[in-house]
Amino acid sequence: MQLVRGLHNLKSAHHGCVATIGNFDGVHLGHQSVFRHLMEKGVELNLPTTVVTFEPQPREFFQAATAPARLTRLREKLQAIHDVGIERVVVLEFNKRLAAMQAEHFVEELLVDGLGARFLSVGDDFRFGSRRQGDFSLLQRMGTQHGFEVENMNTYKLDADRVSSTRIRELLTEGNFETANQCLGRTYRICGRVAHGDERGRTIGFPTMNVNLHRRVSPLRGVYAVRVDGLGEEALPGVANIGIRPTVEGDTRYLLEVHLFDFDRSVYGAHVSVEFVQKLRDEKKFENFDELRQQILRDADAAREIHGIAN
Repeated sequence: MQLVRGLHNLKSAHHGCVATIGNFDGVHLGHQSVFRHLMEKGVELNLPTTVVTFEPQPREFFQAATAPARLTRLREKLQAIHDVGIERVVVLEFNKRLAAMQAEHFVEELLVDGLGARFLSVGDDFRFGSRRQGDFSLLQRMGTQHGFEVENMNTYKLDADRVSSTRIRELLTEGNFETANQCLGRTYRICGRVAHGDERGRTIGFPTMNVNLHRRVSPLRGVYAVRVDGLGEEALPGVANIGIRPTVEGDTRYLLEVHLFDFDRSVYGAHVSVEFVQKLRDEKKFENFDELRQQILRDADAAREIHGIAN
């Protein structure tokens, strides 16, 4: 899959394609359905498939403090799009220039001059351009003018419920991984590189891996039984805390800390994938570290039981 970063990097070789535009957070079954339809259209027109997405996501630019929790960081999103079979992804930096661009100019610069799109699939509620003035009707009018077809994405339903990034965030927050995974078409994971932490866990007998989140906030918060890929041939069982560690005064960083059972290797710098198996409890502030340690022991026992590991 080819990755193009920014409008300025679109070349003549990128001209002529079928395309879709969106955030595609989570790359769930609904998104995958759109991509597969796009691939069918590409075969029909003998044109490559192009997905256009934004980084940061527009609401993260306009409303950083209240933007929805990320399901996928950019790297995870790109991998999921690649796995479907899309040929090219264009990542547009959502900045002041893009936010201020007139809707007609956006269509001309991206879809007409940059991509030479012959077919475009977007949601009928898709809004773009300065003050969100661009909409589906504008795309249709400009498509007629410039020779590209515009099609509305079909709503994708699972058991009569619409599959959406919002719904998946709610399911993950509730700890309903079974339904969330069904909507995603895969198990929910967070990927990142193991970083150096404050090693506080070692002082209470529970060394942890600190995994870089590369997102301001996650839909997950609390303690979970997890499996970790990337450190051997098989996934390793463990227990994880994701949140702000309320017992540690003054520390408001959003962290993912993973303790692996019966594991004692230095893995700083390793890229791992953390699969969330079951939620154990919400995050809680303890009076002191001894209380925290006792709760961690109980959490570890509960996670071992879920994994089928003897204490």
